[in-house]
Amino acid sequence: QLHLVESGGGLVQPAGSLRLSCVASGRSLSSYLLGWFRQAPGREREFVATINWSGDRTRYADSVKGRFTISRDNAKNTMSLHMNSLKPEDTAVYYCAAGEGGGISSYEVSYSYWGQGTQVTVSS
Repeated sequence: QLHLVESGGGLVQPAGSLRLSCVASGRSLSSYLLGWFRQAPGREREFVATINWSGDRTRYADSVKGRFTISRDNAKNTMSLHMNSLKPEDTAVYYCAAGEGGGISSYEVSYSYWGQGTQVTVSS
């Protein structure tokens, strides 16, 4: 069983930066597609970013493109989300997720394993 744990959330001012981390245990992440999703209060969970098994393919939601960067380190069994130029509308609980297969996907149905989430609040 793959277990995912996020960290790195917190309170940041607009235009600030945060780095979220996702650490996996139980299995190697190397053959999984990985992604980040977020859920703001009163809204459905939405796709943020995804990365393939080797790290050479990524996809981003239009709302974060150019500001967020997803990466992975298969040797350390980790994934990260670097978030720059944060806006109040980025405020949400952020979830890391892993799915079978090594490609990329923006669809929740592609992911079988989810972390518990980490809160990101962007406010002055």
